[in-house]
Amino acid sequence: MKKQTKSTLLKGIIGLTIVGGILAFTNAKTTTSMDLTAGEAANEQRKVGTNIGELAPDLEYPAPDGSTKKLSELQGKIVLIDFWASWCGPCRVENPNVVRTYNKYKDAEFKNAKGFEIYSVSLDQSRERWLKAIADDKLTWDYHVSDLKGWRAEGAQKYGVNSIPATFLVDEKGIIIAKNLRGNALENALKSLLK
Repeated sequence: MKKQTKSTLLKGIIGLTIVGGILAFTNAKTTTSMDLTAGEAANEQRKVGTNIGELAPDLEYPAPDGSTKKLSELQGKIVLIDFWASWCGPCRVENPNVVRTYNKYKDAEFKNAKGFEIYSVSLDQSRERWLKAIADDKLTWDYHVSDLKGWRAEGAQKYGVNSIPATFLVDEKGIIIAKNLRGNALENALKSLLK
């Protein structure tokens, strides 16, 4: 009787383990065309991640006017995702270069894209300081976002940002093509993408 009970119990455990594995596999997060940043069927098999060659994770956070801005809204353009903050000295030193580059390339014709946009993700906690820095540094683009959580910002966590400035250059399909470009390196990367 004991032998039969142990055997039955063992079969039950094995069965539950197999069913659990199947359920876990079935419920595992898969990337579908509806989940994709770029939304194109050609990218369905591309891994979503933060390495060069991977599909950039979508971001969606509040803008200064209270609306929500999504990274995926910029599909079809070359995009610089720029993690920064008003209190970050190196970020503020780099901002004039970013502004100059934006003004020079915002309407540019690239090989596979029309225009250059910046999606600025602030790691500020103070709304007032964030807005003042945008005005003071003349950051004229439309895509400024922040959840005002500082280093706990969801976007920074999603992208593994642990120092700023941190940038990701994304192509028209939402694929990361370069990281941490500053100074002339950003402009050179954009030049190489021109028609």
